[in-house]
Amino acid sequence: MALPQANVAKYELTLPSQQKKITYRPFLVKEEKILLMALESGKPEEMLKAVKDIVKSCTFGDIEPEDNPLFDLEYVFLQIRAKSVGEVAKLKVLCPDDKKTYANAEVDLSKIEVYVDDDHSNNIVIDETRKLGVVLKYPTLKSVNNSMFSGEIKLSETYEMIYSLIEQIYEGEKVYLSKDTSKEEIKEFIDGLTGEQMKKIQGFFSSMPRLEHKIKVKNPVTNVESDVTLKGLADFFG
Repeated sequence: MALPQANVAKYELTLPSQQKKITYRPFLVKEEKILLMALESGKPEEMLKAVKDIVKSCTFGDIEPEDNPLFDLEYVFLQIRAKSVGEVAKLKVLCPDDKKTYANAEVDLSKIEVYVDDDHSNNIVIDETRKLGVVLKYPTLKSVNNSMFSGEIKLSETYEMIYSLIEQIYEGEKVYLSKDTSKEEIKEFIDGLTGEQMKKIQGFFSSMPRLEHKIKVKNPVTNVESDVTLKGLADFFG
């Protein structure tokens, strides 16, 4: 005789990038075990796989983790985590005053939102006179890989990511779609930019939507209280 199955609650949230509603559930014991094992391993690739698997399972396949913008995935995972093990996450935060002591902190995950700079745009004009510019896509797991958790992105990986995220290049009314352009041509275009033009493209990444939340922490050694800004999933993963 088959054993009875526990009922699992369902919730709704809105994806920040599309304003699309999706249904999700808390993660189950079997999924929590995967997450805890990934945390214990300390390996970015294990944590990344755990997040992907949990998001895909808990959204009933509505989200393909590798194809959605990174900030969507981060937001969805935090909402799943909040409904699974509680809305308050206990973290250890590096104190800014001495940069060596860690303080205990609590964060209400229900209050975490995706922050967007007012002047952010994915349409970057790099030459006003020629009306030359690029339209960029948002990074996904495919483009950031393990750097999502390791925090280490090599210079070569940064440029490779930029090449892969260009959706189109335009000059006036002429539009060159990336799907119709070779990677070598895109690479040649980017490598031919001036430093000032490249800064405009880099500004897209520094201002794009992201998880962000400010907290106060008190250094247990120096008793100094500081403001700390948590950014991205790695900061909330505790």
